[in-house]
Parts: sequence; structure tokens; C-alpha cells
Amino acid sequence: MHLDLSELSQLAPIFRELFKGYHVSRRDPELYAQLSNCQDQYRTLFKALGFELVCDTRGFYYFVPDLAAAAVNKTAQRLALFTFILVEHLADQGRDPIAVLDGGSLGRDELPSLLEKYRDLFLQAEVQTQEELEEKIMRRMTQLGFASEDNGVYRFLPPMHRFLDVCLSVQQDRDLAASLHSVLPLPAPVLIDEDSDEKLLQTDDPLDLSEFEGESEEDALARAVAEEQETDA
Repeated sequence: MHLDLSELSQLAPIFRELFKGYHVSRRDPELYAQLSNCQDQYRTLFKALGFELVCDTRGFYYFVPDLAAAAVNKTAQRLALFTFILVEHLADQGRDPIAVLDGGSLGRDELPSLLEKYRDLFLQAEVQTQEELEEKIMRRMTQLGFASEDNGVYRFLPPMHRFLDVCLSVQQDRDLAASLHSVLPLPAPVLIDEDSDEKLLQTDDPLDLSEFEGESEEDALARAVAEEQETDA
């Protein structure tokens, strides 16, 4: 496929966001529209650079993770643990977990009771106070495109389906409705110590960025693209 880079007007910001683990959804209208309109071109380009672009039919894009790296990524594990906790908490309240996590919302005022109720589980994630819960979990969810925050209300975005899928897959041998309203606690992932949690569900950096030291992300990407085109020539 011939790539006309002039058509990929949002290449730099799209690459920057996807590379750091962000999930591009309709909440990002310019980036999402460009990815949707030039999906094949972006997929081809990123594949040449060592990245696999995933388009989830539920309305979001992300770079496919390296499973081994994701297994020990502390940020990913914290968000997965929070999803398990939230599903059980909502079910206990008689609220539909799927409806809330699929475009619904959670108030900041609900966090203290949530933290108190599941304190032992939150300790696994090194979360002991509401401030740590907001900093290590809620803020990361908004930074990575899983939720948005407005005046103390967290609204969940389509990428939350990635964690919902994990949550529901654990329950695949049970009836879904029964499992979400069971008195048994949902199994929670055990956290593994990991020094670095900068990137969520990200690859092992298949693009060698060491040679781009000192350059901006945009310059590094432009240089990699130019070298790839020289190789194809």
C-alpha cells in the first residue's frame, strides 16, 4: 500500500497518545475521526514501525499490549482490581454494573465508602487513602482514556470494556446475571511488584527509541517514518 503522509495530518498526536498507552475514542473527535477515515493507512504505517493498531468495534483504538509486560504492569493491575471491586460494589447496591461501566458514572463522594468496604483489596494496590485512590487509580483512568471527570463525577468511556472483558471472562463458567449478583466476592488479581508503571498495557517498545535520545516524540516518529520509506525505496 502506498502511504501518502500528507493525508495523515494527525499522525504525531495520534502516535504520541497511543504510544503512552492512551485509548483514543469518540471523546477525542479529531484523532478518532482521522483514525476512522484512514484506518488502513495508520495500521500499515504502525505495523512497519513495530506496533499493532487495534480498532475495537465498540468505538476505540489502542496499541495491542505485550501480554508478558501487561501481566506485571502495576498500573494495569490496579485498574483491573478496581474494576473487579466496582462490579461487586455496584451489584451489592442493586445497580447494573454493565450499565454503569458502559457509559455510566460514579460520583467522587462514593469513593470513601468504596475504599472502606474493600480496604484489604485496595492494600494490594498500595492504596490506603482517598487521595491515593484518586491519584493512583482514578487519575490514571482519566489520563489513559478509560474515564472522564467533571465536577467530581467520573464518567466511564468505551475503553472500559477492556477491563470488563477480563472481569467477565473470569466468570465465564457461571451464569452472567447470577455471577454479578453473587454473594461470593469476585476473584481479584494479585499484584506483582514492578518498579515501572509508566505505560499501561503497552508493548516492550518494539521501536528502538534509544537512537532518538534528545529528540521530541514527533521528531523521532518522523525520523523512523523517513527511514522506513528509504528502506522500501
